[in-house]
Amino acid sequence: MKINSAAVIGTGFIGTVHVESIRRTGVLVKGVLSGSAESTKRGAENLSIKTQYQSVAEIAADKDVTVVHVTSPNALHYPQVKELMAAGKHVICEKPLALSAKEGIELVQLAEKTGLVNATCFNTRFYPMVHEARSLVKSDLIGTPRYVKGHYHQDWLTLDTDWNWRLEAEQAGELRAVADIGSHLIDQIGFVTGLEVVEVMAELHTLVKTRQKPTGPVQTFTIDNSSKRETVTMSSDDAAGVLIRFANGARATISISQISSGRKNSINWEISGPKGSLAFDAENPEQLWIGHRGQANEVLHKDPSMLSPEAAKISFYPGGHVEGFSETFRGLFERVYSDIETGSSSGAYPTFADGVRSLKITDAIAESSKKSSWIKVNK
Repeated sequence: MKINSAAVIGTGFIGTVHVESIRRTGVLVKGVLSGSAESTKRGAENLSIKTQYQSVAEIAADKDVTVVHVTSPNALHYPQVKELMAAGKHVICEKPLALSAKEGIELVQLAEKTGLVNATCFNTRFYPMVHEARSLVKSDLIGTPRYVKGHYHQDWLTLDTDWNWRLEAEQAGELRAVADIGSHLIDQIGFVTGLEVVEVMAELHTLVKTRQKPTGPVQTFTIDNSSKRETVTMSSDDAAGVLIRFANGARATISISQISSGRKNSINWEISGPKGSLAFDAENPEQLWIGHRGQANEVLHKDPSMLSPEAAKISFYPGGHVEGFSETFRGLFERVYSDIETGSSSGAYPTFADGVRSLKITDAIAESSKKSSWIKVNK
């Protein structure tokens, strides 16, 4: 099937990244839809897009639109994706896929019934050095992984005056830092190691007890000092510590935080096996550290000519030409679009099934924190 055009729901930070990355694949972005007519108009003008949709139903009825990217607040994902797929649209949905595993399973079943291409936007898999790490694990360079440590730390919600819709449970769901960024870290670790999470022990932390909420809207990663504010008591997680047990007996210790000053977007992990270790940090995405016991450690720099075929395919530039966050979206989108055009199922990107797997893990994390006990992840 030829892709006629794409539509994007959401024109904030991530919606803008989607639009720019779609354009780099060569696919036309026909139109956008945001939370209001005003924000839709502003987003369309800022992105030089002609069509300003007024509703999801209007996108669903547009025969020119082949694929829709859903980047709206979390609580809207399930109903919007359901409506779009019922209308025959292929969908790429930001994570979390839904607010519960039950809702996510329903979307997986709908995708299976319709045969439509579907993807959950775990874009951070698509750093070339993450794919390279996966290839090295599969080649047995470090042996079977047995211990993982990692963190995903940011600082954009450090202050009590920092605000975003992700802080509102009715829009974002019960979990915040874990659902927003921790899910990326856990997905990336699972992608690289191939290990299955079977049990978790977690403690969620609400460390900024009250926040000063602006009366007007605030976009992600922006600061609004002009609006009047009201004091709001917080309940969602600013940070979390999670212990993980994998099916093969391996263990992981991870830290998640959106209140770590100086850490802008640090996805950092180290995976250790009996033969060696691998480490990666998304704030330095061009390098992969390889640790040894009996010889000098190594630092592998991103150069397509020296990488595995899987990593080289998502390296858009020669060695020494830095690739980062935006390229991860392009790498994911190109593979989804290829499946739409060929009518195949390549398994080259995270699908709705991966989104459900993530929801089951984060559901278990929430339950573990409430019960202060180990919780098994539902199959």
